[in-house]
Amino acid sequence: MTVAALTASAGTLIVTTGPAAAFVPKTPPLVTPWTNQVSTTNPLPEYPRPQLTRPDWQNLNGIWQFAGASNINTPPVNQTLAEEVLVPYPIESALSGIMRHQDYMYYRRTFTVPAGWSGRNVQLNFGAVDWQSKVWVNGTLLGTHEGGYDKFSYDVTSTLRAGANEVIVGVWDPTNGQDIPVGKQRTNRGGIFYTPSSGIWQTVWLEPTNPARITRLDTTPNVGAGGLDLVVQAANASGQAVTAQVLSGGTVVGTATGTVGTSFRIPVPNAHLWTPDDPFLYDLRVTLASGDAVGGYFGMRSLGKAMLGGTLRPTLNGKFVFQLGTLDQGYWPDGISTAPTDTALRFDLEQQKALGFNMVRKHIKVENDRWFYWADRLGLMVWQDMPALASGRDPSAIGRTRFEKELKEMIDEHKGITSIVQWVPFNEGWGEYDAGRIADLVKSWDSTRLVNHNSGSNCCDSDPDPGNGDVIDDHMYVGPGITRAPTATRIAVNGEYGGLGLRVPNHEWPTAGKFAYEWLPDTNSLTNRYVQITSKLVDLISANGLSGSVYTEPTDVEEELNGFYTYDRQIQKMNFASVRAVNLRVLGAATGTTLPLNKLASLRVTTPGFTDRYLRHSNGTANTAVINGSSPTSDKQDATFWVRPGLSNSACYSFESRNFPGQYLRHRAYRVYREASTGGTFNADATFCARPGLSGGGTSLEASNLAGYYLRHRNSEVWMDPNNGGSFTNDATWSVVNPLWRSGADLTVGQNRSFRVTTAGYDTRYLRHRDSLARTDVISSGSVLQDRQDATFTVRAGLADSTCYTFESVNYPGRFLRHAAYRVQTATNDGTTTFQQDATFCAQPGLNGGSGNVSLESFNYAGYYWRHYGEAVYIATNGGGNAWDNPGGFNADVTWNNAAPLG
Repeated sequence: MTVAALTASAGTLIVTTGPAAAFVPKTPPLVTPWTNQVSTTNPLPEYPRPQLTRPDWQNLNGIWQFAGASNINTPPVNQTLAEEVLVPYPIESALSGIMRHQDYMYYRRTFTVPAGWSGRNVQLNFGAVDWQSKVWVNGTLLGTHEGGYDKFSYDVTSTLRAGANEVIVGVWDPTNGQDIPVGKQRTNRGGIFYTPSSGIWQTVWLEPTNPARITRLDTTPNVGAGGLDLVVQAANASGQAVTAQVLSGGTVVGTATGTVGTSFRIPVPNAHLWTPDDPFLYDLRVTLASGDAVGGYFGMRSLGKAMLGGTLRPTLNGKFVFQLGTLDQGYWPDGISTAPTDTALRFDLEQQKALGFNMVRKHIKVENDRWFYWADRLGLMVWQDMPALASGRDPSAIGRTRFEKELKEMIDEHKGITSIVQWVPFNEGWGEYDAGRIADLVKSWDSTRLVNHNSGSNCCDSDPDPGNGDVIDDHMYVGPGITRAPTATRIAVNGEYGGLGLRVPNHEWPTAGKFAYEWLPDTNSLTNRYVQITSKLVDLISANGLSGSVYTEPTDVEEELNGFYTYDRQIQKMNFASVRAVNLRVLGAATGTTLPLNKLASLRVTTPGFTDRYLRHSNGTANTAVINGSSPTSDKQDATFWVRPGLSNSACYSFESRNFPGQYLRHRAYRVYREASTGGTFNADATFCARPGLSGGGTSLEASNLAGYYLRHRNSEVWMDPNNGGSFTNDATWSVVNPLWRSGADLTVGQNRSFRVTTAGYDTRYLRHRDSLARTDVISSGSVLQDRQDATFTVRAGLADSTCYTFESVNYPGRFLRHAAYRVQTATNDGTTTFQQDATFCAQPGLNGGSGNVSLESFNYAGYYWRHYGEAVYIATNGGGNAWDNPGGFNADVTWNNAAPLG
């Protein structure tokens, strides 16, 4: 079978219906474009298991009988139940027709085995049932299963009879009332927690098999060895021989024979590698010696991590690919945890791909197999979370046992998913215990993928970071940002940021308590704010070693209104073209082709053994030197440049000296200098085009007018050279990092200064503190001493960074200007890192221009500046979600005259 064929059926699809009744789904709180396309006789008709296909199957989705119960120990054998439910939609959903929660429940229906299946065994398969289930066929208990997110099967051959057969499923789902992996479900839903999804919520089906049958294909692409490593799991086939064939476009390209339960390799010559840009999939055909045969698919790709450009990065096929994703929670207003149709399921992933994302974090939920098939086929990498135990309490011993059992099931069942690149056992400490041990345990189960021990452990983890796993994962709202740098063993990612909200009347969940981390008034404002904050990823990738980011989120979910789409998928809340454009810029930063435009930056050497050296200009000539925190100010400033649009080509870049404005790096007679324009070829000589780092990481800078010549250090000198072998690729690869001197304008440390408003009509007002809050007032030399002193501050070296500044009150020594909840105010230094960062501001040239003017940028909220709004002073960002962020007059309002002290 070809991969494409899986979008329809996998052979003979035999549909049977349940009890004859005029079933009508209930009306959901919001209607999606697919709500009314749901069939009541044949819902979700697609073959449910794309990685293990057989030609014959019988879909048992449809109308079943239903009843609430007080336990699941007394099945209603041969009894007609009072209600009807549409399987496989959870009972709390409108599509199910029940639309309420039950702790205990029974499902019942009948089915007839096709005559053509005679002589074969029959398997009864469940995609997922939440949480504990018992299954009876014709009154015989087949077994008890626990786990809300994994699939299970029973061989029902011995229980079958001629004609109609009765199947009963009893379900107990305590949701968050017990220590079970529950994800975001809550019986008392609200805010960031959602309506429960109880009972059967994935496809139920029958299939005929041989007595000896294949149960799972564990596929591991081995790019380095040029083949696919395969373990065939099977029942009643211990030690049996198995043959596997790899096909491309229907043509067999590799064949191998092995044994059930042991790993063997199928050659895949000249493998066509899977990437988000080219998600190529091979077909797989596997046959037991005794005759059972199944189809499947896989992608050839390698995963790992490597030191590239001096920073540890995740790799895909040996290359750093920035993992740009969304926090996909997989909820629907009509089907809750079950998408109404396969088209709807695919839609969410298609839209994320169209927006320029190449990754999706599946947030504390496990989707059905078709979701992963679409991620594989569309080319979206996946971070797969484990559904969390309930937050707010320590898990019991039985809860830990359940968690680890279901965690292993999740990993074992999804080892063959090409798109999964990372496992995430815990989120923000919810239900967390033994995080280091669990990370190691996951790695022992699957060593081929990265393990993120706790996404967001900087934000809500009650335990110290154990240092295990492969990932440092910070959450920052609104962000983006990271508080911890990558190490020699762990990459750094921003596992959640954003949460920008916009209300859309008539497309909101009909309960109170609407939630977002920041509200925007309209589509344009929301789009501009998304572009603004996501643009910061460009800086974070190069300067802070960021390797992945997750925006919250693709759609609204119940009361969370921070999606690109409304919850009903009816309204696009942003300008998608603008979203895609900035996302592609971010991905370009990872390849080295996008640099932080009009920002300060430094160029660090990436050659091993020389990564403490930076490019600087000394006496006008570019060279490299060891520069660190104790280096002279002049060295730090000489190694700091404004990244400007290329003087001769705006698609490239020019590097303006930070402390010699108007002078640029340029090449002349192949040497590189810092010079002012001399006309002639200067603009071209001072323009460099960013290319992917020749060494595999960072950025290489090619001369715009000397094709094949790159900015390169040799013997501490900086030249434009062609590739002449040796260490060239490393020597010509640079890491564009945070500036060694973060202020673009100078203030004099120890000097008293006052800061005058420059906005026309308000330029007699000065920043001052009153009752600890910063505000502006009209103050002159004739004002009372108290007012003049309140408007006078002593410039200190920044508490968090000595290349920026902190401002101490002259009349309240020991009290400093700092921001808290966006308001600028004075407070006493409490010695915490938070205070020191909140009280540190980097001076930049006035955004509105003017001699002697400065704009004061927050050290820890990049892009936020002192702004007067009314009479109050805030840190504000142009076009943000707060009233004081409005763009009208922004540049003038954040530009202050660095004035002589009033007091």
